[in-house]
Amino acid sequence: MARVSGVTIPDGKQVQIALTYVYGIGPLSGRKILEAAKIDPTIRVKDLTDAELGRIQDAINENYTVEGELQRIVTGNIKRLKDIGTYRGLRHKLSLPSRGQRTRTNARTKRGKKVTVGGTNKKVAAKT
Repeated sequence: MARVSGVTIPDGKQVQIALTYVYGIGPLSGRKILEAAKIDPTIRVKDLTDAELGRIQDAINENYTVEGELQRIVTGNIKRLKDIGTYRGLRHKLSLPSRGQRTRTNARTKRGKKVTVGGTNKKVAAKT
């Protein structure tokens, strides 16, 4: 099992796909990393040499912020928004969509299980 930036990447996959398992690296940046390291993107991870893995790691370290450091930065940005009381910060506090999506009918995963207000059955007249 190969490790890149503290993440074990799958052996059976192509390198360009396996790099996306690292937080902060997507398909495009994965291809750019492999281009900088001069490695064929279609080669399997299990076929990489230690020198090639080292070149990939060096390319990531000098050009990208990944994994724990990136997560700390993102968390800090969200905390800053909450602290200064911006609209986006309030949406994060309330666990609601923060990028303008509608919530009247959708956003079920954020808002939780549907709660029906009021009864739907008509009340039967009581006999006296």
